[in-house]
Amino acid sequence: MTYDPTNVFARILRGEIPNKTVYEDEQVLAFHDMHPAAPVHVLVIPKGPYVSFDDFAQKAGAQGISGFFRRVQLVAASLGVHETGYRLITNHGADASQTVPHFHVHILAGRPLGGLVPHMPVH
Repeated sequence: MTYDPTNVFARILRGEIPNKTVYEDEQVLAFHDMHPAAPVHVLVIPKGPYVSFDDFAQKAGAQGISGFFRRVQLVAASLGVHETGYRLITNHGADASQTVPHFHVHILAGRPLGGLVPHMPVH
């Protein structure tokens, strides 16, 4: 997958599409998901052109990676979900159902979220 500068998150970063910003600095933007899967559903995206976590991990460097995830924790704390719990999700590629080719982390919280994925029978 190659980076598509017309993807929805790139357009949000350029201000072409409005969003409900939760947090923003020189490296990240965090905003409410337009189609929430939980009472709290916030996306955190880096401002660089990274396709997926794999791409981000290869190109961002140690400081970029640690800084990003520190900000993810800061956003979760600012949402007040650190006490009751939250889930972080990021998808890479078609098998993981990645639909936007821009690395992002979902913060989901606000209710019991259940298991991670449906259990499949082992044959």
